[in-house]
Amino acid sequence: VRLQASGGGLVQVGETMRLSCAASTPTVSMNRMGWFRQAPGKEREFVAAITWNGGHTYYAEAVKGRFSISRDRAKNTAYLQMNNLKPEDTAVYYCARHRGPLSTVRDRTLYDYWGQGTLVTVSS
Repeated sequence: VRLQASGGGLVQVGETMRLSCAASTPTVSMNRMGWFRQAPGKEREFVAAITWNGGHTYYAEAVKGRFSISRDRAKNTAYLQMNNLKPEDTAVYYCARHRGPLSTVRDRTLYDYWGQGTLVTVSS
């Protein structure tokens, strides 16, 4: 399984950006998927996750109401729509496949395949 994250770049405060995570197999359609981010000097942290059928989504408190995770099963692609971006959202964003119980979607140790990361920089 290969995950290819894309869509990062430089934006201004308050702007929007959409990240994509394309999978080499139908894994996006068949598993829970998550997005994490890692800022310089900080640990990788949970951002959002979505169930295999898209019926349930989960968000970190810091992004709730601003970010939205979705998936296109036909394209084997997951997305992270980011609105009203803030400087503290600056980080490398990673997509990954979740393999643990539903209750562990925020636990990065229970994700097995990871994309290479895409850098998001929010400038003030």
